[in-house]
Amino acid sequence: MVDRKDLDRQTREEFNKFQDGCVEENTNTETLHSFADSIMSRMIFDGEKLADLLAPRELGWKDRTKAELALMEDLLPLLKKLAQGRDISGLAAYEQ
Repeated sequence: MVDRKDLDRQTREEFNKFQDGCVEENTNTETLHSFADSIMSRMIFDGEKLADLLAPRELGWKDRTKAELALMEDLLPLLKKLAQGRDISGLAAYEQ
């Protein structure tokens, strides 16, 4: 059995590794899981959904761009692993 609070804490810690404070204590980690799940279910990355994910932080465009790049730097390997060699449309912009 998984302790939901512990799983949420672990998720926050992992996402905060790429940018300190990106996921705060009161952030619903289900949103993060839903974001990744929506990408994998359609095999399409939607940049607008990424912007929507970060919108509650009310960042200026420079800080939002930094946060998006940091998130995608960490998320890209996970998505590629989950894709198991299949292409995810729209990710090329974040691959370097």
